[in-house]
Amino acid sequence: MTRAEAADLPDDGARKTPDRLRQRASRQLSQLTTRSDRLINEGLARVDARKWHYAVLASLQDCGPGSQAELSGRTGIYRSDMVGVLNELAERDLVERAPDPDDRRRNVITISARGGRHLRRLDKVLDDLHDELLAPLSPTERDQFVQLLTRLLDHHTRIS
Repeated sequence: MTRAEAADLPDDGARKTPDRLRQRASRQLSQLTTRSDRLINEGLARVDARKWHYAVLASLQDCGPGSQAELSGRTGIYRSDMVGVLNELAERDLVERAPDPDDRRRNVITISARGGRHLRRLDKVLDDLHDELLAPLSPTERDQFVQLLTRLLDHHTRIS
């Protein structure tokens, strides 16, 4: 339990966060994001992976090969950080780099067969972690929650 979590529970176990704060969606999302990030990062670390590894491999599997710049746009990973992520994945033979036939200054990144197998293993790890994160919700509520989050994110992505 973090200090922030401990500070929210007095000795009698009753929550002491003011209702005014608990009724703010932004605060609730922020608190949940903190807990979600910790759960996912720790869970992936146990299998020697990071969330950015998963994002790149999933993007390559679902959308096909791409340049570093395209992968940055697809995943939200800064271009300057993408090089390091791709280096880690290439060192593990999870992706392959090849010169772009249309522009020799760029590389095209492709998921390898080993990367595809690793991605399936990470899918299972993340499924289990999401079950833990969303434990209080029924399967129907989980689907609805993800749909609502997607709608909010799509809206704010379009206007920014």
